[in-house]
Amino acid sequence: MAASETPPFICMATPQPLTLRQGRSLHGNGRGAAHRGARWLRSPKLGPQSPAMVGDEEQERDFQRFLRRVDDIANLVQGLSSPDSAVNAKAIAEAEKRLHEQETNKEEESKTTVNRTVINTRASDVANAEAVNADAFLAMLEKDAKERAKQRKRNEHLANALKEKGNDAFRKGDYVRAIQRYTEGLEKLRNKQELYTNRAQAYLKVHEYEKAIGDCEWALKARQCYEKILQIDPQKESLFKDCMNEVNLEEKRMRDEERAMKEVESGNLAALSIKELLQKLHRPDQNVLYYAGGIRLLAGTVKDCTEQTLFRTNNGFSILGDNEIVRGGFCAESKNAAEVDLSVSLLLLWQAVCAGNEENQRLLLTHPDVSAQLPKLLSSGVSEIQKETLALIYLYSENENGRRLLVRHLDLTKWLQVLMMFVNSTDAKASSAMNILSDLTQEERFKTQCRVMLSTDVLPLFTQLLTSAKLVNQAALARCIGIMGNLCADGVIRMQMAECKECWQACLKLVDEYFDVSTSKYQECLFAVLGLMMNLLLESNMIIQYFAVDISGRCVSLLRDKDGRIVTRATGVLSRILPASSSAVEEVVKGGVVKKMIKFLKAGGETTCNYGIKTLSICTRSNRQAQEDLVKSDKGFSVLLKLLDSENEMIVGNAALCLGQCLVVPGAATSLLNSNVVMILLKHAGGNARRTSVQENAAIALGKLCVAEPRHIFQLRKLNGLAILSSSMKYVQSI
Repeated sequence: MAASETPPFICMATPQPLTLRQGRSLHGNGRGAAHRGARWLRSPKLGPQSPAMVGDEEQERDFQRFLRRVDDIANLVQGLSSPDSAVNAKAIAEAEKRLHEQETNKEEESKTTVNRTVINTRASDVANAEAVNADAFLAMLEKDAKERAKQRKRNEHLANALKEKGNDAFRKGDYVRAIQRYTEGLEKLRNKQELYTNRAQAYLKVHEYEKAIGDCEWALKARQCYEKILQIDPQKESLFKDCMNEVNLEEKRMRDEERAMKEVESGNLAALSIKELLQKLHRPDQNVLYYAGGIRLLAGTVKDCTEQTLFRTNNGFSILGDNEIVRGGFCAESKNAAEVDLSVSLLLLWQAVCAGNEENQRLLLTHPDVSAQLPKLLSSGVSEIQKETLALIYLYSENENGRRLLVRHLDLTKWLQVLMMFVNSTDAKASSAMNILSDLTQEERFKTQCRVMLSTDVLPLFTQLLTSAKLVNQAALARCIGIMGNLCADGVIRMQMAECKECWQACLKLVDEYFDVSTSKYQECLFAVLGLMMNLLLESNMIIQYFAVDISGRCVSLLRDKDGRIVTRATGVLSRILPASSSAVEEVVKGGVVKKMIKFLKAGGETTCNYGIKTLSICTRSNRQAQEDLVKSDKGFSVLLKLLDSENEMIVGNAALCLGQCLVVPGAATSLLNSNVVMILLKHAGGNARRTSVQENAAIALGKLCVAEPRHIFQLRKLNGLAILSSSMKYVQSI
């Protein structure tokens, strides 16, 4: 049975409020009635002894009731027309309540007749006429509400049908058609929230984030839209995170712009200077040095978020697009001294306005000239331009949102190659380039883009750097190797690298040179190369088989190193390369690998033990010398018995496998008579380990133990373990 494998080392138009048909004319009549009532109240009052005061108190109450009624109706209409959904809902409920009360009053009036004496008939006629108008309004309101209810029912039926069609298209992955169906549904029913939610999901699928936010403007207040998405499909947690990030950024942009406007209105000198400098920089037909100096002055003025926002809201990013001299100097293939100064000034300005400002970062990267020139600037050969370009890019790569902007708006196909070239630099540019690469490898889209030119452009450069390890920036090279190792988490990249013969040769050359170069920086290069080799050995191909003997030989030599990290990784490489070649196994056994592994297993930590016991299990599987060497080196199997008590199932499984393979050596089983090996193996064979191989290996070892030395059966009987042994016999191929 093959030894257990170790895991890879590598590391969304806002829904409109419900409105009345002819709402505006009704609303106007309501307000006019209210105003007329108010004017009547302001007419000259009669004196206290006037005869016209007969019945004034009752008349006054009638008019007060009438005016309150008219004012209430006016307020009701305003509520029904309100864009505020809470006010709108309250008004609808009040309208329904009034209609119900009116219907009840009509029924009561049909049963009784009111006999009433009216004083001041002219005034009361006016009141009655106004009351009739108010009743007519409510009657019209009732009719309108019924018509709307019928139409809404029809529209809702159509909207639901279109929603289902949209959902069906969404499930099939046809997001464009889904968007079309949801949009048609919203044309039937503008306030059906599910349609906005669903359309936002579809927009997100096609990366139309701004349109998704447009469908979810109300989510800026309550975030209910994206929470709804998560309720519908909990698997969309990462998508929910992306959506909320977009919402948070939009909220921040709005807050920043509001704050900036207040600063300008308050007469803040720093804020005003941004506007003045931008106006001067927009002057046409000045020389390059004029613009370069003005841009540097502007960069020094931008100190905080408010000034960054004012730069954006005053069209600062249009300097490059609108000014032909600035644009020409920045985009020139071969730059003179003034154009270099201009380019550096622009890079410094963009660093100032983009540092911590996601909206500015987005606007800058979406500028076509900037996205096209960045890789050219990196390859320009002009140290100052390269330095400031790296600094600008690092503003993006050091945070999650910035990295997503980079991979979303730029073609990073050549960036791995371009940034890798800075390993040849001896200054801070090499460290900056490696920082950016290390950050970018966290993005899956970057890994996907790296596949395109890996074999043709990246690997040749990488192998050249490996073979020139003595001549390049070794600290940067060590990081570069580690980055390539992390990229191997992508299966396509790993396969391409593992099939590159030149890459393996370069790795071996670096190992060989390690014995001649005893510096700490070169030691880091070796440590990184061993990690890279471990990851590449997750693949299996003819190239690996070809180099198996050479690789394993170098690793055995490294087992003598004083650096425990090097020894551990060398052991790890051995545990993965030996299954590829029986010849490699023979060579390492002759080189005394068994004795070395037993020594490491006695003192090593869990990682070393994991790699070490796996190496032993591979060597003892078919090599008799390895079996005999282990019996000699591990008297009474004390080391293996200790490993069988480990909490690490992988270690336990390989230790049981190794023990079972060594029991063919004469006297090996007898040496275990006074040990608790039967109890240990029985526990694992009858246990409930997550890895079935642990149970199988323990059962096989137990069976072989009893066959090789029958006296162990007595101990087995005492432990009532014969049933387990009997069931395990199917694993034993030979006795």
